[in-house]
Amino acid sequence: MSTKRDYNKEIKDTKNHKYSYKFDFDVMHPYMLKSFIPFFVKGNLLELGSFKGDFTQRLLPYFTDITAVEASDEAIVEARKRLGDKVKFINALFETVELPTKYDNIVLTHVLEHIDDRIGLLKKINDEWLSDQGRFFLVCPNANAPSRQIAVKMGLISHTTAITADEAKHGHKITYTLDKLGQDAKTAGLKVVHRSGIFFKALANFQWDRLLANDIISKEYLDGCYQLGKQYPDLCSSIFLVCEKGK
Repeated sequence: MSTKRDYNKEIKDTKNHKYSYKFDFDVMHPYMLKSFIPFFVKGNLLELGSFKGDFTQRLLPYFTDITAVEASDEAIVEARKRLGDKVKFINALFETVELPTKYDNIVLTHVLEHIDDRIGLLKKINDEWLSDQGRFFLVCPNANAPSRQIAVKMGLISHTTAITADEAKHGHKITYTLDKLGQDAKTAGLKVVHRSGIFFKALANFQWDRLLANDIISKEYLDGCYQLGKQYPDLCSSIFLVCEKGK
């Protein structure tokens, strides 16, 4: 029997782990967007899992018609304060939400690993929500990131795909590798047209936050990590697929 999930509780920081870090907002979000831009198609956009609207705000210069679906009503309140009526917010679960149209761009960033029925959601995206000419942008944390491999060597986690106690409190159900992510997308019927990684990462998020707070890392160094990530996608902070509608 499954327990009812408290999505407001899942977005809260735990004693030893934050739900989101300055590294996520100030480093990963800009590089995610930079990775997406060449693949955007003209039309509307659906963001699945908008949290408090941080990444949503970065999408505004590129789209005039944005719909965001978020399970946490507390996160929606914060997002609406920030973005007002620039975005159509829907407080609902992916499993039950009824959307009024199809979408030319669908964004799912660091959300799939929280979903119970991941294949079911990907199939719904392919079969019901993605337009015939649309593109689906899928990003997940990477099990094989060097920071995570180092944590295994340190004895902090048993294996790279393990789910830590704090990750479980935040609703994580899986830790994806690039191959597993591509396999799930294909199983759901999606056509993978591009696979890559975003940002080479050898340090944990909290370590990055300390570096960023002390002005130790230059913009040029960050750009170098982004470019190196394209060369070594399996050693990135996040793994990234661009998909189109499959038959």
